[in-house]
Amino acid sequence: MVKARATIADIAAEVGVSVPTVSKVLNGRADVAEATRIRVEQALSRHEYRKPVSSRPTGSRASAPRLLDLVFHEGDNLWAQEIINGVERISGPERVGVVLSGLGGQHRPPQEWIDDVMARRPLGVLLVLSGLDATQRHQLHSRAIPFVVLDTQGNPPTDVPTVGSNNWNGGFVATQHLIGLGHRRIGVIMGPSDVLCSRARVDGFRSAHDDAGLPFDPALVRWGEFTPGSGFHHAREMLAGPARPTAIFAGSDDVAIGIARAAREHGLRIPEDLSVVGYDNLPITEWMSPPLTTVNQPLREMGSLAAQMLLTLAEGRTPSSTRVDLMTELVVRDSTAPPATV
Repeated sequence: MVKARATIADIAAEVGVSVPTVSKVLNGRADVAEATRIRVEQALSRHEYRKPVSSRPTGSRASAPRLLDLVFHEGDNLWAQEIINGVERISGPERVGVVLSGLGGQHRPPQEWIDDVMARRPLGVLLVLSGLDATQRHQLHSRAIPFVVLDTQGNPPTDVPTVGSNNWNGGFVATQHLIGLGHRRIGVIMGPSDVLCSRARVDGFRSAHDDAGLPFDPALVRWGEFTPGSGFHHAREMLAGPARPTAIFAGSDDVAIGIARAAREHGLRIPEDLSVVGYDNLPITEWMSPPLTTVNQPLREMGSLAAQMLLTLAEGRTPSSTRVDLMTELVVRDSTAPPATV
């Protein structure tokens, strides 16, 4: 016999609160005691309660703005702007407003953020290089608020829709290019080691060495942040020793900017004394001096695809695919050349 789905009244009776109280929790209202909210959330989770899509507000709220929540672990950079541009390609024509949030470098939003999302009831949530824990996923799921993860921080559950790119291939082709030019001592300055895309790019770096039958020096593999400051700090140390690398693969274009400054401080010319490959292909890279060789990560396309996937889910339909990895490719410019001495 199929067990009947729990109703709001069932949840209220089990917890010993009123139906309006359960409704307030479902809608992210702040006027519920924290202990009561936790008990209601636990009951909702036990019963795998999910608010029907058809029960979204009607009447006076039917004309409320259609919103999409876009949250970055860090959003104050050109990388994030490219994704925002891609999202707006889809949201603009659909007359969907975008609410931007930044997590200050964290990869999990606080409960207060989840409460705000539930209160404003967006069409969906798009998380960039961040994710939700099991409780947070259930909270959005129970309110019929779909979510998509773009450029995952870790390996999310199989039922979480994701959009990304082939980071292993990006690391592989960047390193393969440098090896093909004759470089044998190649450094890599990557983002955080606990971020999936960082590890995948370094795996591609190592695989390119293995494919060419070449060793690599683990001391030349540095983990940091995807920022110019991190690139500058690690490159300044890496280039100070007598056995400095002749080329560096940067985990992002921002990291490459920092590497270029460190090279100038050491009196090194790019590419005559040091070749540099970036990652992302931000518009600024072709205006750098010299223009930066970089791996094209289709950030705008990723943003557009994730936004379209989210709106499809918000309409109660199933996207053609819920796990997408777009291809990466090398864009060769003037920041790489054969080493001065092979």
